[in-house]
Amino acid sequence: MNADRYKSFIKAKASELGFFYCGFSQAGFLEEEAPKLERWLHEGRHGKMAYMENHFDKRLNPQRLVDGSNSVISLLVNYFPSVVPSASAPKIAKYAYGEDYHTVIKDKLKALVVAMREEIGDIQGRVFVDSAPVMDKAWAKKSGLGWIGKNTNLIHPKEGSFFFIAELITDLRFSQDPPMPDFCGTCTRCLDACPTQALTAPYEIDASKCISYLTIELKDRYLPEEFRESMENWAFGCDICQDVCPWNRFSKAHQEQRFEPAFDFLNLDLTTWETVQESTFDAWMKDSAIQRTGFEGLKRNLRFLKPVEKP
Repeated sequence: MNADRYKSFIKAKASELGFFYCGFSQAGFLEEEAPKLERWLHEGRHGKMAYMENHFDKRLNPQRLVDGSNSVISLLVNYFPSVVPSASAPKIAKYAYGEDYHTVIKDKLKALVVAMREEIGDIQGRVFVDSAPVMDKAWAKKSGLGWIGKNTNLIHPKEGSFFFIAELITDLRFSQDPPMPDFCGTCTRCLDACPTQALTAPYEIDASKCISYLTIELKDRYLPEEFRESMENWAFGCDICQDVCPWNRFSKAHQEQRFEPAFDFLNLDLTTWETVQESTFDAWMKDSAIQRTGFEGLKRNLRFLKPVEKP
């Protein structure tokens, strides 16, 4: 079924639900990304994220992930906050200020599918929010929602890069939306600013050196000592390569109430954080993406931020 006549309906409904951009691409094998992913994994740049090695074929072809799929609908959700944390507080990545984005966005995606079925009929498909082997940035790029910048993040010329990417992989057939040019130009601010040199070259990242990886994905009891002087007070995630990107001067505060901080934890200093008990952490973070690192993981990160006392 050629569903192009429903594009305007889907985009309008997506906008109504809080997605600020929606694009369409044809499902198939990601030929350009395949050798890059294979090399990245072979060089060990995924660190200890062993799950990145799984489902290689599905990661590169959604038709192997979702039976009968013909198209990928990519959607963007703004999370740029209006609140500014205290300068003395341990830093938390902006995406984690409010309720866990997986829950918030899946609710929106499910509502979109319901509306599409009411309008179009018995469509089939699955929704994804950073929780399956889907190369979301690659599909968003193919769908015309931006270009992948030198910091390896998707960038939209009107919105910057502080947004989540979600997908609906469906049996409907849509024509491919036109891709967007790369507007990074000669800028290297992201590479220059990365304190751990995780951006090893334009458009390339060694995730094992990234502060986001170190503070969230790495489950070791201790963080690598080589990074002690490079953390720049980040306790969960990192926004440096986005904060310095000139395109993020166009970022506008989101309007999603569920992304607002549930309480004023963004102004707690390191000393106060050290007194927090596990039961308090669990109560505070029960609906937060910060649960991903867990209480012990966050405590480990906070200890790493303390200056080492010299004898």
